[in-house]
Amino acid sequence: MNEKEAFENVVEALNEAMFDDALWSVASARIDEACGTKGGVLTFGEQFGEDHIEIYVSRAYYRGLDRSDNLQEYYRNYYAGDEHLPRMRKLPDSKVLPIRQLYSEEELKTSRAYNEGAPLLDAQDGLEVRLDGPRGSRIVWGIADPVDDGGWSSSRIEMVARILPHLRQYVRVRSALVDAGALGVSSLGLLDNTGLGVVQLDRRGRIVAVNDRARLLLRRNDGLCDQDGYLGVAAPECEGVFWNLLARAMPRFGGQGVSGSMLVRRSTVGPQLVLHVEPVVGGESDFRPRAVGAVALVVDPRDRPGIDGDMVGAALGLTPAQTEVAVMLAEGLTMGQIAIATDRRYSTVRTHLKHIFRKLGVARQLDVARLVLALAGVPRRD
Repeated sequence: MNEKEAFENVVEALNEAMFDDALWSVASARIDEACGTKGGVLTFGEQFGEDHIEIYVSRAYYRGLDRSDNLQEYYRNYYAGDEHLPRMRKLPDSKVLPIRQLYSEEELKTSRAYNEGAPLLDAQDGLEVRLDGPRGSRIVWGIADPVDDGGWSSSRIEMVARILPHLRQYVRVRSALVDAGALGVSSLGLLDNTGLGVVQLDRRGRIVAVNDRARLLLRRNDGLCDQDGYLGVAAPECEGVFWNLLARAMPRFGGQGVSGSMLVRRSTVGPQLVLHVEPVVGGESDFRPRAVGAVALVVDPRDRPGIDGDMVGAALGLTPAQTEVAVMLAEGLTMGQIAIATDRRYSTVRTHLKHIFRKLGVARQLDVARLVLALAGVPRRD
């Protein structure tokens, strides 16, 4: 298999895994094959301040085989003292480095994390890269050692760089599906989901079907619009990016489709829409002229659960300031965003959060958000 075919296989597998996470093992196996590596670790999470890291997902695979036992052993015994992690977190977006360069010469000799933990995942001669994720989150891809003595040739590193935007897109879409409660739903089955706007398109960009949320946006001409049966954008300045997005997802002559995202300026006042366009691959496309060629997923940042702050404060025993922080966490804001939105110092917001942790008996921001969201559907007492 040549490099072009290997890369196209990776892109196709990632496109499929966006809608079915069970297919991640296939995607990771194709990545290993394309890059000539002994496996990898994909981690997704957020950093709050200098010393608080929230990891949402971390998975290790080698040629499709789950290596979670080795990964858990690393987290139990080596993660807390791993000297290279603070340096890795400060790397520029998409900068690929050999992991050895993130340890000092002395640490390469004495570090337990490097000399005992890294071999668990065949990563002493691997690479590491950090990517900016959705809403201020972070994605880290740890790439294991090469499978042979060829080392990290320029062609292998180039392949890693080509895969990065597609790996980032995989995390973006999985995150959007999690937020919308649409896990395990096929690209065509998404029409029944109410947490996302969903538009099915044929290969010419014509609208095949929409769900209720997307229909309302199109009817209002609020960012996206129906242009004589074709999906379009209302703002002229967004048109070039939009049509390029569709063309990449549904190339002419049946080429390899590539998923992508953009921000769409809406017609009304409010935050921009987030548009993900995903090619439909596999058995969901056929030779019919109106077969679905792509699915457009529309995320409206304003579509959050209605949270009654007074009820949250009373139910959880929080002060008004603590309630405000807890509700904003549940709405998806980061600590830095909360500080800006409330005109407080970051240190003040962090102090409020520590008091919230103590009152609720939890230790993670995710646990606070879950408690608040559990109250979102409780009817208010008048």
